Amino acid sequence: MFVKNMFVYTDGMAASKKKVVAPPVSRRERPAKPALSRQAIIDVALAMVRAEGLEKVTMRRIAAALDTGPATLYVYLRDTEDLHAQILDALLAPIRASAAGRGTWRDRLKALLTRYGRVLFDHPEMARMAMSTQPSGPRYLALVDAILALLREGSVPDREAAWAVDLLLLYVTALAAEKSHHRASSRAAADFSAMATAISTVDEARYPSIARLGGELLSGKGPDRFDWALDVLLQGILTTARSTTKKARS
Repeated sequence: MFVKNMFVYTDGMAASKKKVVAPPVSRRERPAKPALSRQAIIDVALAMVRAEGLEKVTMRRIAAALDTGPATLYVYLRDTEDLHAQILDALLAPIRASAAGRGTWRDRLKALLTRYGRVLFDHPEMARMAMSTQPSGPRYLALVDAILALLREGSVPDREAAWAVDLLLLYVTALAAEKSHHRASSRAAADFSAMATAISTVDEARYPSIARLGGELLSGKGPDRFDWALDVLLQGILTTARSTTKKARS
């Protein structure tokens, strides 16, 4: 016996012309949809970010991937900003936010902030998003807690440390956002070249300070400038009391 064109034939016999039809499948026999949860939504969104970038992540696409409707997602997430904050928190997983380690408290704090910055540098859209979205997930809170612990180890008063953690994270986030914009812009190289030319040919009589420091203004590599800026911030944090603290001490 052999099968041809969906009709059954037997050796030496005419076709019986009986069409082979697959038996119907009951709804109960179909595989169940994966359970919907906040974490399932974040996992799908995170996969999209890594594969295509943040701009491709939409509630509609996530819902389609989870075989549900977009409105259902809002049972688990407040809005798109909430989703973005959760994606950022998930991306912070490799940071290993801890105050423990080798080196001085300052070295460990700078290394921790560098790891945070690297996550944002590797995901440019997240850096820009982080400037307008306030993360509050467990990994971000662990990062904040580790920074506060290191500031305390460095004898920074608690009141100053409470403001310093915001200042430090804001600097790293803003720098990453600026760099990500430059990488995404087709004009970045031309704009930098134009600025370098303007500085090197500046009118010395009109802009004497720029003319005197022209070479230094554009000197140094990114990592060196980043490291120096953190030292400046930390030194200021160590020596500058909040105004309310000054009043309390007087």
